[in-house]
Amino acid sequence: MFKVRASVGENTMTPAELSAIGITPEAIAFAVESAQCAWVATVDEEVVGFAMVDLDSACLFALFVLPEYEGRGIGTSLTKTCELALFEQHSTAWLETANGSRAAQLYRHLGWGNESEIGGGDIRLEKQRA
Repeated sequence: MFKVRASVGENTMTPAELSAIGITPEAIAFAVESAQCAWVATVDEEVVGFAMVDLDSACLFALFVLPEYEGRGIGTSLTKTCELALFEQHSTAWLETANGSRAAQLYRHLGWGNESEIGGGDIRLEKQRA
């Protein structure tokens, strides 16, 4: 999962930058062990994408796919999996992403809305349980 996060083409951060803000392989492992909050997508047993949610706050806070696997429906599948988990406990889920990103386009396409600017070119999107 850490390799995927460090390899993306948008919202890029080096492994050192990720570690500086507390995102390490160990921190990811701890989060996954603490709650059912993460899912991976694999191709031939290789992790090519992952998503994580905060079940307490109803936030989809991480979804990344290796650049060479973008456009294959992996992000859509991971998003829908996250939505199912979030909507089991909440009527509204939210996320933050860069306004002009491919991720923002995907989320809007999947019905995320109630868009608000949060600064720095980022937006907050929400989705209601059906």
